[in-house]
Amino acid sequence: MPKPWKDATVLVTGASSGIGRELARQMAPDAKAIALVARRAERLEELADELRGRHEGLTVHVRPTDLTDLDACGAMVDDITAALGRVDVLVNNAGFGDLGAFDLADWDRLHRMIQLNVTALTYLAHRLYPPMIAFGRGGILNVSSGFGLEFMPGFATYVGTKHYVTGLTESLASEARPLGVKVTQVCPGPVATEFEQNVGNFTGEKMPSIAEISAVRCARSALRGFARGRALVVPGILIRLLMWSGAWTPRWFKRLLYWPAAGWLRRRELASQGA
Repeated sequence: MPKPWKDATVLVTGASSGIGRELARQMAPDAKAIALVARRAERLEELADELRGRHEGLTVHVRPTDLTDLDACGAMVDDITAALGRVDVLVNNAGFGDLGAFDLADWDRLHRMIQLNVTALTYLAHRLYPPMIAFGRGGILNVSSGFGLEFMPGFATYVGTKHYVTGLTESLASEARPLGVKVTQVCPGPVATEFEQNVGNFTGEKMPSIAEISAVRCARSALRGFARGRALVVPGILIRLLMWSGAWTPRWFKRLLYWPAAGWLRRRELASQGA
């Protein structure tokens, strides 16, 4: 299957670290140009220098942007298309999560999460998808989460944003496939990135290493599925088995399992706040 990013202009959000950085690295050998987008300009410049040094002839455009600001998001698209022309492939990787009871969460943080995980992702797709259809090539790769296929106490808003990504991607993939455009979402389980430290883990518990995969492996699986035109990619054998078993487990039974976990999580959160 042909790679959608072959000799193409690619825009990668959340490119400063983790899965986004690895996706940019792995697409760079085949791409014509890559636009790197995130908030941290210094990290983007470091990655840009690395990619230029490794791939002669590759054009790398750096655009620091806070994607939770929709006006800034629009200006970023205008800047990149003016500099590089039509964007052939959009990688919606930027996003973050939040751990804790819903009623104890900070609204401003939840709002920013929705703006980034949902609004910015949808806006960028809506801006860049029509030209792909017009030319009959290209694609969108949405980096979601295993939580987009499940539910879990302590992650209510994050889970909600990822279920949105699942619904949008599956529907858009059905629309795009007959028109020559590939739309894929990757739903990883735990990945060795900065996610755990950024999510605000107050429990002191660490994810078992057996369940975790590297960002390199996650990106490789995502791009393999993207090239094949798969609507859904779940990297890692263990997580695929868990997702498969979860799909066949009745929701009422999962609720019974989660209720004690929800109580334990709430007690740990209140204790961490000195309440």
